[in-house]
Amino acid sequence: MQPDPQSSLSTTMLRGLACKCPRCGDGKLYQGFLTLRPACEMCGLDYGFIDAGDGPAVFIIMIAGFIVVGSALIVEVKYQPPFWVHAVLWTPLILLTTLLPLRSMKALLIALQFHHKAAEGQLVERDRP
Repeated sequence: MQPDPQSSLSTTMLRGLACKCPRCGDGKLYQGFLTLRPACEMCGLDYGFIDAGDGPAVFIIMIAGFIVVGSALIVEVKYQPPFWVHAVLWTPLILLTTLLPLRSMKALLIALQFHHKAAEGQLVERDRP
């Protein structure tokens, strides 16, 4: 597939969620669980521009926290189980809601960064009279 520099936002987002190259959609983004490749093996896009930072983790923590804490509060109010039941119930849910979507969320933010040509901010000096 030829690189498509003018792809739509929805196409870019789908490429991100699939953990594919944000430019061509064919190359893989990761070489490990969260380790990025140096460049796309299909179109040659250098992944050096990528700086997702802590954004993916923060989004996942907020979403997972809402799901797990809400569920735990409902179970506590309705059934009042012992603490060990909470540990058995919520540990797997925490792992599922944090680890599974983390790769896709990071890839989505990378794809959006590519689509919007996001770069590090720079100060511009203005002429003063």
